[in-house]
Formats: sequence, C-alpha cells, structure tokens
Amino acid sequence: MYDFRPDPALGTPALYRELIAAAEALTADEPDPVANMANLAALLWEFLPDLNWAGFYRMAPRRDGAGAELVLGPFIGRPACIRIALGSGVCGTAAASGATQLVADVHAFPGHIACDAASRSELVVPVRRAGQVVAVIDLDSPRLARFTPEDAAGIEALAEAIAARI
Repeated sequence: MYDFRPDPALGTPALYRELIAAAEALTADEPDPVANMANLAALLWEFLPDLNWAGFYRMAPRRDGAGAELVLGPFIGRPACIRIALGSGVCGTAAASGATQLVADVHAFPGHIACDAASRSELVVPVRRAGQVVAVIDLDSPRLARFTPEDAAGIEALAEAIAARI
C-alpha cells in the first residue's frame, strides 16, 4: 500500500521536494507511461489542495495526420476535453510555446477552453523529452489566483524529474 500524504505543515518548497520524491518512488521501476501518468495525477491530487482537475494531456498525431495535437491522458476531475489544438486554450498555448502558463483568472485568458465551469485558475507545465514537448501537466482550481510562481517552479521540477517515465 502506498501512503504519500504530505505533512500539512510543510512550506511550498518542501512540499514539492516531497512530491518529487514520491513521484520518483512510484515511477522508478514502471516502464508503462500511462500507469505512471495515472499515479502522478493521483499524487498531484493528494499533495495539492484546492484543485478540481489534475492530470496530463499527451502530444499525439492529429487524426487527419496534419501535425500534432494534445490528447487527454490520465487525470482526476470532471470529464474533460479530449483533443486540444496546439496554440488553443491554456494547455495548447503551453504545448505550442513550450512555456509554463500560470493563469490567475482563466476567464481573462484569450481562447480559454472551459471543460469545467468551476475552474477559475490554471497552471500548465510542458513536459519535455530530448528538447521536445511530449505532454503537459494541467492543474485547475476553483479558486482565483490559486497558483503561485513557487507552484510553477515546483511543477516544472516535477516535469523534469518524470519526463523520461511518461
């Protein structure tokens, strides 16, 4: 049995160090990327308060064969958009630009895709392997300005740590 619940008294940097250690422990010996993303989504849900969605979108070929798009991966939360065009919404912007998107108010983000009307803020971090974006980690919160630059740095460190395992 796994029990990776963090100490609620941890400060943000320590919380992310514990999250990364738990992620590495869970994924170290598992070669299946879907299994690893599923456990990582559960860890994010367990470690981070005030979320209403936590999970992955994977880079995949478009159905028409003309380039790539994001396709829904393992997650925890309400049903979500299955395919997102690169450059569209917060996730598509993160994937296309390769840059973290820290959005205090999703309703102020041009082209925001509302999969869950309860989402108010969002953090999306690209996962890179060999310099290429292979997925994004997507976190949504029903609270405005839920995510901080410290959260962005922590999820970026997680993305780097698990990139080879997803």
